[in-house]
This record gives sequence, C-alpha cells and structure tokens, in this order.
Amino acid sequence: MSRLFIITLMVIFALCGVGLWLFFLFGTTEGPFREELVPELVVFCIEAFVLVGLLGLIQRYLENRRRRQMWLSLRGSFRDLLSLMDVAFLEPNAEPTSSRELESDPRVVVHLLQELERKHPDLDSLVALKMEGQESLPLTRSLVGVAAQLSATHMNWWIAIVDSIHRLATARDRTGIEASMHEMLINIQEFDRLDLRT
Repeated sequence: MSRLFIITLMVIFALCGVGLWLFFLFGTTEGPFREELVPELVVFCIEAFVLVGLLGLIQRYLENRRRRQMWLSLRGSFRDLLSLMDVAFLEPNAEPTSSRELESDPRVVVHLLQELERKHPDLDSLVALKMEGQESLPLTRSLVGVAAQLSATHMNWWIAIVDSIHRLATARDRTGIEASMHEMLINIQEFDRLDLRT
C-alpha cells in the first residue's frame, strides 16, 4: 500500500468518526440508529484510524529497513578496495579497520581521503588496488539497478563510483591510480551523504 493511500484512509476514517460523533451529540433524530448504531460506528472509525496508522508505521519501518539493506549491499561491494587502501596507509603495528566499519561507516572514507592527501601508497599497494579494481568492476556495474531502487540520485552517484573504479582498473601510472582513488572516495562520500528516507 502506498503512503498516500494510507493517509487518505486515515483522513476518511477521521472525518467519518468526527461527523458521526457530532451527529450523535447534536442530531435531532431520535431512535435506535442514533442511540445504538452511531456510537458503534464512531468506535469502528476510531479503531480503523488507529489500525491504518499502525499499518502505515509498520510499512514505513519495513521500507526503511529494506532500503538500509540495499544500501549496505551496495557499500559492501567495494569493501575490499577500501580495505586495501586502509592497509596501504596503515602505520606500523596499527590494527586495520574492521570489515563492519569499512562497509558502513562514512568516517572511514573521510579518514582515507585525509591519508591520501598526506601519503603516497607504495608500489605493491598500488598494483594490488589496480587489480582489485579490475576484479570488483563487474560487480559494481551489476549493482546499478539496485542503486536505482533507492533513488535516481543514488543511481547517478553509483554510476560515478563505477566510473572511477573503471579509471582505477585502467590506470597506467601512479598519478592515474591515485587520482582515480581520490575520485572514487569523493564519489563514495557523496553517495553516503544521500538520505535513505523515502
């Protein structure tokens, strides 16, 4: 059921309930309809209003949960790329970022952008990132439809992310790899900033 349909039902039940209640209080007609049936109809309208409202809340919760799961599946698709970047900038004896943070915490991307501005990854890290870009490119491309289910804006930023991963996969030197890494992180950051609510 659409959100508009639920709101319309709630308005109808509210108006009917108020109208029947006013008829019960101020109506001049006497008889069993006004004395017995009208109060029952008022109670029915109140119950229906509450039930439809609860249905709307449940639907909204389930929809938000579904969208969150889609977002997590999208973010998880380049976890390995972010992990390789994280390792490339890791200080000696420091612990790498957990998979959970890599998949869902926007602060990780901010941190990696700061590190990329301060440091240059070694050659082995750059080669590993390029190879991972080549491997993850088909997966991220296949998820454009999932991003489109969130919103057109999500899809646009997702396509930008895929494009930057393609540049990473085809880069031929350090400058190209680092530039595509920076572009990818910026695009992921913008993707993270989008509102998941409908």
